[in-house]
Amino acid sequence: MSRINFDLDVLRSFVTGVELGSFAQAADRLGRSTSAVSAQLRKLEEQAGAAVFRKSGRGLALTEAGETMLSYARRLIDLNDEAAVAMRGVDLEGWVRLGMPEDFGEAVLPDILGRFVRAHPKVRIEARVARNAELLSQAAENRLDLALVWNDGSNATRGDAVSDVQLRWIGPATAHDIWQPGRGEPLPLVVFEAPCIVRSAATAVLDRAGIPWRVVFTSPSLGGLWAAVSAGLGYTIRTGIGLPSGVRAMGGGEAGLPALPSLSLSLHRTGVDKGSPADRLAEIVLQEVRAVTTAMPLAA
Repeated sequence: MSRINFDLDVLRSFVTGVELGSFAQAADRLGRSTSAVSAQLRKLEEQAGAAVFRKSGRGLALTEAGETMLSYARRLIDLNDEAAVAMRGVDLEGWVRLGMPEDFGEAVLPDILGRFVRAHPKVRIEARVARNAELLSQAAENRLDLALVWNDGSNATRGDAVSDVQLRWIGPATAHDIWQPGRGEPLPLVVFEAPCIVRSAATAVLDRAGIPWRVVFTSPSLGGLWAAVSAGLGYTIRTGIGLPSGVRAMGGGEAGLPALPSLSLSLHRTGVDKGSPADRLAEIVLQEVRAVTTAMPLAA
């Protein structure tokens, strides 16, 4: 039986189209025509020996074979890109300071650090996991080279657009009688200490919906929020990324809670030169965070 050698350019078009939700956009990003990308997808199905897409309304959805192919395609592309970067920067040395919100500390940071260190073992990294306001302050004071931050529209948060992330109501994993609409009681909130862009977004939604609320617990750390929600003290608002076992992301409309908006993530760079260690790390951060956030289900 002859071996199948998948074309990495084809796989890259496939993954990019799925992540962007449009193969026309994928063609534009990759500098190809839409017809060329369509031909690549036909080639992929021929090589795979199975359909990777099925009709879904006016668009396309992945088949079971397509889901499997997507997982392997991402891994193959990552390995290819990691090898290319390693060969170009085998002697790269230096120091990089990276900061990101707590939501991404456990879910994304290990993969980012692993990929980068394997490619650039001589580069030292200082990683800081902190609140958005602290990350912005450290970036402004030139204490961070790269800062992944929530974009509030200010000049301070303008940088590389990473992705839009859906906010979710987070409740305890086990049943608790926390709050029911119509009782006349304010909604109990478990939130970060102010200022907090996520907290402000949620309370603005509640105010527009005419739902009274009260803060029952505040914490300077994400671990404190998880503990309070798990105990049934109230609901919090996060992204659904990296949730511990004691809490869960709630479905749209569950418990009478209003729909939440999405927030934009930006990667803020401070004096990062092209080809520098920080520039190489930025590429990996963008890839890993986009992969995690695009894989997240949207709230119903």
